[in-house]
Amino acid sequence: MKIVNINTLHSKQGEKPNVELLLNTGNIKEIQISFTKGQTMDKHTAPGAIVVMVFKGKIEFGVDAHTHILTEGDILSLGARIPHKLRALEDTIVRLTLSPNDDFRRVKMLIDK
Repeated sequence: MKIVNINTLHSKQGEKPNVELLLNTGNIKEIQISFTKGQTMDKHTAPGAIVVMVFKGKIEFGVDAHTHILTEGDILSLGARIPHKLRALEDTIVRLTLSPNDDFRRVKMLIDK
């Protein structure tokens, strides 16, 4: 068992969003991504379904030709291999849940490129 209190985690400021692996149970991976206003994640896909929750702040979440504004407490699910992108409309903390066939390193590489 591992307990993580996301209220005590602090985002790191920089040119790119900060990504941290919170939990890896073998069945799911819980990741925190901290954005400063204006930071983005370019269009990408995930090999499995994902769940995105806005813990703090506000993001623009683009899927196909649609843009959704997500604010604190909003949660969405997205199926595998669906192209999507994100933009922080203010300083934001997002919790991302990955499926078993996905990997934290993939998310880290997306951010670091």
